[in-house]
Amino acid sequence: MVGDRPWFGTERMRIAVVYDTPYVDWSPEQHAAQMAKDLANARKVEPEMEWQVAKALQTNGHDVLVLGVHDDLRDMSVRLAEWKPDLVFNASEAYLDNSELDYLIPALLESEGYRYTGAPPIALLVTRNKAMSKKVLAYHGVKVPGSRTYRVGESPAEEITLRFPLIVKPMAGDASEGISQASIVHDRSQLVDRVAFVHERFAQPAMAEEYIEGRELYATMLGNGDRAQLLPIVEMIFEAAGSRPEDRIATQSAKWDLGYRKRRGIKNVFARRMSKVASERLARTCYAAYRALWLRDYARFDVRLDKDGEIWFIEANANPFLSYGHDSAEAAHKAGLVYNAFIQRIVDEAMARDA
Repeated sequence: MVGDRPWFGTERMRIAVVYDTPYVDWSPEQHAAQMAKDLANARKVEPEMEWQVAKALQTNGHDVLVLGVHDDLRDMSVRLAEWKPDLVFNASEAYLDNSELDYLIPALLESEGYRYTGAPPIALLVTRNKAMSKKVLAYHGVKVPGSRTYRVGESPAEEITLRFPLIVKPMAGDASEGISQASIVHDRSQLVDRVAFVHERFAQPAMAEEYIEGRELYATMLGNGDRAQLLPIVEMIFEAAGSRPEDRIATQSAKWDLGYRKRRGIKNVFARRMSKVASERLARTCYAAYRALWLRDYARFDVRLDKDGEIWFIEANANPFLSYGHDSAEAAHKAGLVYNAFIQRIVDEAMARDA
């Protein structure tokens, strides 16, 4: 509800699309010019997500201000105050090129009273900390792998109580950052080396968790409260990969390197058939995680389905990639929402919630 009336997305609105940008001191007009140039070249190079979102909003009939933020939150604050948007579409993924600071932009939007799309700061902070989010979910009965964290400079103890193989990752990494085949370790010596690598390369704590053998599934949630919807599940398959754990994990290359994906037969497809019991467990896990982690409007979960039909929560992405042709947008399309309708649905959900 907005006031005393339901919101059905029928009104033209002023929507500011806020995002992080490498361009320092660019005006909205310069960003708009770059957006037009990139969209015109879309057949050759995929436009940035924020351009696609802004174009969808324009096509849906809204007045749109594109507003990039690099290092000056005051400029964003002043421009929003002058333009007075009805809604801010938060497409930011970082601040000062640091993804760990992504919560600052919605925090400022919230402090200044703007309604914005997506997760609030607390959800971004908790889901960014993979260890913390798993502890929250374990409390709520969600199955999570056994894990251990190592602060910068801390080395694994002589006795390892976790079950090998383990996967070692930066505790606050994003988009499989820091995950490669070398992330799978089979003994303490390898664990020590990989933890030290994460500390040195990423200057952040490392997390080691038990590797779960099974199917790699991606689940997008859309909506809020009773309207929250689990979209069709996407699965990463490894057609030409070996049977080792190293060969069947979602490394950074497996997600983003098209040549690597082709060589190894890695594809993202709609999930193959799973049992009714597994499907029900997956839905329960996703709805429980969505609520427990204070997510809203949309989010994506990475889970594993093991041979016994158990669902294991791997991590939450409170601010997933929304570009056309990628997992969340494809799942929405499968559910009957073409791209422009998908973006409008996010707007509608943000406008319909109480806060």
